[in-house]
Parts: sequence; C-alpha cells; structure tokens
Amino acid sequence: MGRKMNKTEWSWVLYDVGNSAFTMLTTALVPIYFAAMVANTSTIEGNQATALWGTANSVAIIILAFLSPILGAIADYRGMKKRMFAVALSVGVLGAFAMAFMNTWLAFLIIYVIARIGYSATNVFYDSMLTDVTTDDRMDRVSSNGFAYGYIGSCIPFILCLAIYIFQPFGLNDNSSIQVAFVITGLWWFLLTIPLFRNVRQTYYLENQKGKVKDAFLRIANTFKNIKKKKEIFLFILAYFFYIDGVYTIITMATIYGTELGLDSVSMVLALLLTQFIAFPCAILAGILGTKYGTLKIIKVFIGIYMFVAVFGFFLVSEWQFWVLAVIVGMAQGGIQSLSRGFFGRIIPKEESNEYFGFFDIFGKLADIMGPLLMGLFAIITGHSRYGILSLILLFIVGFILLSRLPKGFGEIKLNTKE
Repeated sequence: MGRKMNKTEWSWVLYDVGNSAFTMLTTALVPIYFAAMVANTSTIEGNQATALWGTANSVAIIILAFLSPILGAIADYRGMKKRMFAVALSVGVLGAFAMAFMNTWLAFLIIYVIARIGYSATNVFYDSMLTDVTTDDRMDRVSSNGFAYGYIGSCIPFILCLAIYIFQPFGLNDNSSIQVAFVITGLWWFLLTIPLFRNVRQTYYLENQKGKVKDAFLRIANTFKNIKKKKEIFLFILAYFFYIDGVYTIITMATIYGTELGLDSVSMVLALLLTQFIAFPCAILAGILGTKYGTLKIIKVFIGIYMFVAVFGFFLVSEWQFWVLAVIVGMAQGGIQSLSRGFFGRIIPKEESNEYFGFFDIFGKLADIMGPLLMGLFAIITGHSRYGILSLILLFIVGFILLSRLPKGFGEIKLNTKE
C-alpha cells in the first residue's frame, strides 16, 4: 500500500480535477445566478425558484437513471468505454459553454439539464475506470485521491471565476462575469481530460459481438437478477441509495437554500470554497482510515456527521452558521463518496464494471431525486425549506441501519504485506 501512484492512476485522478470545476461552479455560483435570473425576468418568488432549481436537477437525474445501465452495459465491450465517455464529455462541456449564452431562465434551465446529463454520464464511465487503473487493495486510496485532488484542483479555476465575479473587470457585471465563468470552467474541464484519453486503457472488457444494444438489454436484466441474488451487493447499494441522497441534496441545494434565508451570496461562495480546501486532506485521510479500520466503519462515521449537519441546518439563520456547516461538510463529503466508490469497485465483477457501476449510478441518481424534490415540496407547502433539510436525517438513519446488516469483514481490503 505504500507505493506511489503511477501515471495511469494520476491520469484518472486528473479528470476528477477537471470535472469538479463544473460541480463547484454549478453548486456555488449557478444557483445564485439562476435565482437572480428568475427574479429579474418574472414574478416568481424566492421559494418557488428553489423549487424550480430542485425540479430541474431531478429531471436530469431521472433521465440519467434510466440511461446509466444501458450506457454502462454497452461500454463494457472492448474499446467502447472511452468512446462513450468522449460523447458524454462533449455534451457536458458544450453544454457548459452554451449556458453562457442563455438569456431567459427557462432556456438556461433546459441547457443546464442537458449539461448536467453529460456531466453525470461521464461519471458512469469514469467511476468504472477505477477497476482498469488500479488494484483492489489500492481502490480506496486512488478513489480518495480522485475526490481529494478534485476538490483542491477545482479551486484553481473557481478562484479565478470568483475574482471575476467579485471585482468585475473590463466592464463586466454580475451576469456577464458568471457567463465568462462558464467558458473558463468548460475549458478547464476539457484540458484536464486529455491525460485520461492518452494514458488510461480499458483493461477489463467483454469481447465485441453483433447486436450489442440488444445484448446489453438482456445483460441488464440478468445483472439485476444477479444483484438481487447477491444479498450483500444489493444491501450495500440500497444503503448507498439512502445515505447518498442526503449527501447530494446538501451539495446541490446549499447556496439556493442560503439565498432563501437571505444570506450574503459572496459569503456563501467563500464558505463553499473553504469546504473544498478542508475536503482535500480529509478525503485523503479517509482512504488511509478506510484501509486501517475498515471502509464501512468510516462510512458510518461520516453518516453520523451528516445527521448532525441536517439538524444544524434546520436551525441555520446566520452566515457564521453557514461557515460552520461548510467546515463540517468538508470533513465528510469527499470521504463518504470516495470510500463508497472504492468499496463498490472491490465487490463487483471487474469485466462488467461499467454495467454494475451503471446500476450503482442508478441508485445514486434516483436517490438524488428525492432530496431536491422533498425540499422543493416543503418550500411550497410551508413557505420555507428548513423542514426539508431536517427530513434528510431519516435518509441517513436508514442508510446506517442497512450498512449495519452487512456481514463483518465483507468487501474489506486484503492487505498485501509484500508490497
């Protein structure tokens, strides 16, 4: 476990650095930009803008949830993974560029959904590449480094975008500065993907045959049956479905929730930037702790932290509290995602990694539907989203209970003492 990461592993990690810039932008600045666009072009109120944003994210997720296993099953054939990854990347990057030129909130929301679909589709293939670039005993470490360097690396273009947004040079205003940010982010995302195209190869695959699409549908049905038969894999995916729902909802809805509370937009963005810096060492530490104490034990600790976040978020009324939450989330966010990805990569058949990660992505994406819709629903019914935040604790509790039902030692790392 002590050897340094090789070129292939680093090339894989660098893609996380690239696409995390899109995540950072759409998490921190874009919800604020969208809320302002809605306020300037219609009579829609702030809580309804929150509902619209949550609904748009849910639409993108629903579409990806149904596409993921199909795309994954086709990508398992020799030479298909990187081709399909390239198509999804084109949709995401071009969508990011196009968002800069939308002048109405409806057109912007449609393009955002398309870009989000492209971004999420690349992650299906990217996550499955983890089985191609490293070995079982190194998956937690490499996966954690992906999230860790993704967090810190995404800060480079984001700080530039944030500086443009705050200081607005060359006669820019709030809207045009964020439009420039879309272009910068798209370029960063594309350029950091080049090493992956050059150095990562599809090591595990199924041999090509006629009727790939038809065969893919048959394999999807068989894989679903196999997952149901493999109780431990099914139980982990089900647990993941619940706890990651809460995690994704907090990520997606943080700034638009804060905007509804009347918090200063610049202060919120700076707080989320702090989250990235904290997440960098904490994600790396998560990989080390997962190896030493057991991946599932550390995931449970992170679930406990998120339960506290849900309760604290309910009482959030001021900026300093938002900063506290940013720090706490930074401690757990990268770790819970990276350890979940690494753990799943160890327990599935490697030659069908895309297909299995397609199902993994389905559960993750379908989970991401519930939280934003729940917050949107509570925003409309109660006139405020804080009760939606509180309800997330139930998702974490169910996830924790399901993880606790997995057999002791299942899927944990078998250390190679000769390495």
